[in-house]
Amino acid sequence: MVKERAHILVVGGGYVGMYTALRLQRKLRRELQRGEVEITVVTPDPYMTYQPFLPEAAAGSISPRHVVVPLRRVLDRCRIVIGEAGSIDHGKRTAALTTLATEEEGTGAQRLSYDELVLAPGSISRTLPVPGLAEHGIGFKTVEEAIGLRNHVIEQMDIASSTRDPAIRDAALTFVFVGGGYAGVEALGELEDMARYTARYYHNIRPEDMKWILVEASDRILPEVGEEMGRYTVTELRRRNIDVRLGTRLEACADRVAVLSDGARFPTRTVVWTAGVKPHPILAASDLPLNERGRLLCTPELTIEGTTHAWAAGDAAAVPDVTAGEPGKECAPNAQHALRQAKILGDNIAHSLRDEPLETYSHKYVGSVASLGLHKGVAHVYGRKLKGYPAWFMHRVYHLSRVPTFNRKARVLAEWILSGLFKREIVSLGSLEHPRAEFELAAGGKPPHTAPKDPNGSS
Repeated sequence: MVKERAHILVVGGGYVGMYTALRLQRKLRRELQRGEVEITVVTPDPYMTYQPFLPEAAAGSISPRHVVVPLRRVLDRCRIVIGEAGSIDHGKRTAALTTLATEEEGTGAQRLSYDELVLAPGSISRTLPVPGLAEHGIGFKTVEEAIGLRNHVIEQMDIASSTRDPAIRDAALTFVFVGGGYAGVEALGELEDMARYTARYYHNIRPEDMKWILVEASDRILPEVGEEMGRYTVTELRRRNIDVRLGTRLEACADRVAVLSDGARFPTRTVVWTAGVKPHPILAASDLPLNERGRLLCTPELTIEGTTHAWAAGDAAAVPDVTAGEPGKECAPNAQHALRQAKILGDNIAHSLRDEPLETYSHKYVGSVASLGLHKGVAHVYGRKLKGYPAWFMHRVYHLSRVPTFNRKARVLAEWILSGLFKREIVSLGSLEHPRAEFELAAGGKPPHTAPKDPNGSS
């Protein structure tokens, strides 16, 4: 039994937010039934996105709806609020929320009081002041961006196939990816694989006609899988005629020309930005302590330093790595730590409410797996290095075991089996960008071709 009635506010519905709330549902089942505890989850989307599957969703190996987990179904004992926390005053235990209703009513942010705070807003894309990036860049953090990128790539192939202008054709078939981490390498590998397959259905496009360019500012890619596997990945990508440029930065992409720091210039209609992430702005809009990189200072018990009744984990939290054996080292902000931290975080909140001792988060990093396209991958797990088909298979097995709910596991597995038996889907549903365009034309409005274009140039 808890000491007194408690309202737990969870800010964020990603890995940490969803798994922490799910853990609290199980640990505080009786307290929730008796009304002694209330859990509110504030999230901008009504679903959690399993981001490791975004590259496969972009390539068409998995349906987009199976990459996301509906929060209302999973967190059936929690109150789900679709909105965002604009600021947090932990001294007064209140958060300013902007919801869909407040936007419609024009009433401004509403104040929500809480007793226990869980800050798990995740991170946002870290961009640089590159000329033209805001106008033409494409991100790769959400399922909407993944599907939009798939549609965009196939649309560029349609443009190249139907034009007689060699300059337009060359720009349409040039794809620039900035960032050599997981997101950039996996997205590039899967989409190049998909486009190579799709080219067989175009009478005038060959795989050799397409230019795929990976730009990385450091001297290596995929540092998580180790130096040897990183070098193998570079060799594998170059063997597929992918232009990997290490120690290179994107300096501009205005006027649809990617200008690199090594002097190269590529006319292109596709610039995908995956060059890192930064803390969510809500952290700076709170009165909680941050480190020099803008992340919340946390203890090994996942409480926020110098405060009470405040907790954090995942990308937003600087959690000490007690297994490292050296002071000051923090846990890497990745999914492997986030999933395990959420379990301890949920348990510790329950322990705190029951006045029980807290547990310490301790997990030694076991390794990483990465997909480079169908039947291709790299892995460095428990000191063992794998590449090719075995690494790709391990990648699928690992993430299938980690995706939440049996429902999603079964659907993803079924889609993998079906995709192995039948041909790939090569359909681009470009009308998803402007679903009312045809009706507006029929009703006497603007014709579809005059509708505003999206930043990446798709109509």
